[in-house]
Amino acid sequence: MCINFRPPPPELLEAVVGALIDVYRDWDWPSETWKDYPAPIIRANGDGARELCLATYGMVPRKHIPEGVKVFDTMNARAETIGERRSFAPAWRKAQLCAVPMTCFFEPGYESGKAERFGIGKHDDGMFSVAGLWREWGGADGVIGTSFTQLTINADEHPLMRRFHKPGDEKRSLVVIPDDELDAWLTCRDPELARSFLRPFPAETMKAWLAPLPPRVPKPKPRPIATPAPSPGELF
Repeated sequence: MCINFRPPPPELLEAVVGALIDVYRDWDWPSETWKDYPAPIIRANGDGARELCLATYGMVPRKHIPEGVKVFDTMNARAETIGERRSFAPAWRKAQLCAVPMTCFFEPGYESGKAERFGIGKHDDGMFSVAGLWREWGGADGVIGTSFTQLTINADEHPLMRRFHKPGDEKRSLVVIPDDELDAWLTCRDPELARSFLRPFPAETMKAWLAPLPPRVPKPKPRPIATPAPSPGELF
């Protein structure tokens, strides 16, 4: 399952999606997305037109997990059980479908005998869209927040995706929505019809490469700064 991906920069979204207006230029998101990080998603508005939304990764943000409940992950939703799981079923039944734009996603590979991070993306390094679900959350301050998850399917027989995850584990893959089907996916309001979009992507359209995590830069330790003691008049 994917827990980390690279969203496109705003200028690429503007060129490909064609849905940006000036307010989106003020948005900011990290160059790589992890659990609870903000990232752009594409969904259909009431008129069926594409709109962008800044949402957090994981259908149930950690801050919304009730106190005393063990923390659980919802970055991925299995297509086979999406209509049954409490975290995903309400959004699935309402067909709150979205597309998650990205330039690559990351998976662990064990071909060398140890876990290594691989990037998976298009041969031309371009942007593509992954099938997802979205939902909204009301905050104590009255602000409405949005979160999302990505849909996954079995990939045991997929020529590319079967290379990843631990030996012996089931292989899973994100669902890449072809560009010419994007609007049909976003505006689909029948969950059963939506399942027809959840199919493997052609392996020959994508590539994989070793993508080690960037080295961690330790935070510098604060150094004490010698300052003269304040005079009594400077204390107030």
